Amino acid sequence: MSSTIMPKVNQHKEIFGHPVGLFILFFTEMWERFSYYGMRAILVLYLIASTAGDNPGLGWNNDDALSLYGTYTMLVYLMAIPGGWIADKFIGQKKSVLYGGIILVAGHAVLSIEEYWAFYSGLGLIILGVGMLKPNISTMVGGLYKKGDVRRDKGFTIFYIGINIGALLASIIVGYVGETYGWHYGFGLAAIGMTLGLIQYIVGQKYLKHIGNHIKKGTIGAIDTSKPLTKVEKDRVIVLILSFFLVIVFWGAFEQAGGLMNIYAMEKTDRILPFANFEIPASWFQSLNSFFIITLGTAVAGFWAHRKLKGKLSSSLFKMTMGLIIMGIGFFFMSGASAQYQADGSSAMYWLVFAYLFHTVGELCLSPVALSFITKLSPAKYASIMMGFYFAITGIGNKLAGLLGESASSYGEFNVFTGIAIFSIVVGGIILLIRPRIESLTHGAEDDDDEHTLADPITEGTENIIDKSHN
Repeated sequence: MSSTIMPKVNQHKEIFGHPVGLFILFFTEMWERFSYYGMRAILVLYLIASTAGDNPGLGWNNDDALSLYGTYTMLVYLMAIPGGWIADKFIGQKKSVLYGGIILVAGHAVLSIEEYWAFYSGLGLIILGVGMLKPNISTMVGGLYKKGDVRRDKGFTIFYIGINIGALLASIIVGYVGETYGWHYGFGLAAIGMTLGLIQYIVGQKYLKHIGNHIKKGTIGAIDTSKPLTKVEKDRVIVLILSFFLVIVFWGAFEQAGGLMNIYAMEKTDRILPFANFEIPASWFQSLNSFFIITLGTAVAGFWAHRKLKGKLSSSLFKMTMGLIIMGIGFFFMSGASAQYQADGSSAMYWLVFAYLFHTVGELCLSPVALSFITKLSPAKYASIMMGFYFAITGIGNKLAGLLGESASSYGEFNVFTGIAIFSIVVGGIILLIRPRIESLTHGAEDDDDEHTLADPITEGTENIIDKSHN
């Protein structure tokens, strides 16, 4: 009798033990990140490039370039709040991702035009497009899994690897084309990448029918938005807000990659390969982060899964805190690079390699886990907007990164890099001390992560939304 009531799990098409929809979203986000990180890899370099020469830029000074970089990346993620609100209130996540993708194609295409008006117009459209797409596609990934499905964290890790395949390809391809043939050719490649992602998303809609749909008020499964949050939901929101502080610190440090570390690679790092007589483009160093994520992502996820099976501490908050500490340690390598530059007038490339390695391991412990954590703790009626808040907090971290980068002109790179390392480690240590108290407010949200169930496409329109209030 039960089989006539609940469809069996094996009736859902899967790839590598995960729903096909995960890989539709995987490739959509991969191409979106290709476009975003491709533009990000060359943006600051384009701003500081001389207005004369074979590949002219805008001729800005470093401080102004880092200021705009921080403001731009902040606004990109702050727009995730209205993007999530629009999805929750009016059109659902699925259509929000579609509209965001269309706006992004237009934004990157406009940015490729060699006119000053096109530069700011393109950035504005990209800000709007990412705001519509980013929080909602992540929420859709969470919607593929029911409460307690142990595959949820693994699914987000797979999704996160997709992000970084796009970022890896972007840093190498767009970075090389932008630095070698022309900045606007690089921006144009980003537009092509986003177009491919949009086409792939449209073609794969048949695998996403049961998630991301807007539930109109008054229909079966609609959520009563006027009903106040329960005590458990309020406590879980408090935990999310506290975890957002950790996220600000993390991204404020980590996003030196596109700013201060990018300029450092360009101006103060010996990038010559002696055996090949080839100078490595500065933007290529940003691909190290994506390379390490792709090669180490499953190993880090496996490490935490093994700890959980052994009954050792492996809660989301613990993982995120350890990620902050590990990332902080990585900045000591940048301190070493700065010390070598002060002594010799140049620094070796291996400092950047080791810094990116530690930053990446820290990111793998924090970022995909944070995405999954939000889908577990968010009240159902605020699912997308809470994801929007997460990305908005990431944006504040990006602006902080820009301010920290600017401060290097006054305090020097050595002091900035060392200060970031120490502060990150100290904050992480404080969070570890108060972690048990914070985790008690989750009311066992992660206690059921031992089932192997998949969201039912027939009932998911009501059941998945309701389940999220208990995740």
